[in-house]
Amino acid sequence: MGFLDKFEQSVERAVNSTFSKVFRSEIKPVDLASALRREVDDRAASVDRTRTVVPNDFTIELSEADFAQIESWGAETLADELAINVTDYAASQHYAFVGPVVVSFELVDTLDAGRFQIRSASVRGNVAPATTNTPSSRHPLLDIDGQRYLLTGPVTVIGRGTEADIVVDDPGVSRKHLEIKVTSNGVIATDLGSTNGLYVEGHQVPAATLLDGNSLTIGRTRIMFWTGVADDTQRGDW
Repeated sequence: MGFLDKFEQSVERAVNSTFSKVFRSEIKPVDLASALRREVDDRAASVDRTRTVVPNDFTIELSEADFAQIESWGAETLADELAINVTDYAASQHYAFVGPVVVSFELVDTLDAGRFQIRSASVRGNVAPATTNTPSSRHPLLDIDGQRYLLTGPVTVIGRGTEADIVVDDPGVSRKHLEIKVTSNGVIATDLGSTNGLYVEGHQVPAATLLDGNSLTIGRTRIMFWTGVADDTQRGDW
């Protein structure tokens, strides 16, 4: 069995597991997942020898009947599952995003039941899912409890609140806890007046210029920072 066959089966198991007993529409979640994968492949654009960018914002247009069916059985959950599968597929193909992956549904009353269309776009955000282990000084990488993010914007806010660019599920983290700013003079982490503070390499600091391999702690959450530019002489400047 080839890789694509295995991927198709894994998509069907992951996406259909929750919805297989409740979906009675002609459209199945696995159909949507496969179509999103094709959309990613069709819209892939090479920006240099090592980086191929694909869309990260997807709108699935549905008939009234199909839209009502998906709304009835949990559109938000299904959208999240589809976004995860798009991210996993992009990682397998070494594609890159310029912002977070978002999937949404839209009712189009001219569509017949069982028919759907996909619109996609590359929408820049402050962070994007990391589909590679290779960071750069332009796009540093954060590893937060095993989840990896590329810093694709100049300023990234990390916190417990939904308004943060990266949301951390940790009661010890403030709603807006930490700001990470990518500048021409380095990457600067700044505590945003949080309750429990910012720790870099075990030291509580108001702000720090980060170096490759630095470890940050907010609440009980550990964050690893990578730029791919190692400096063995020091670990952070605070």
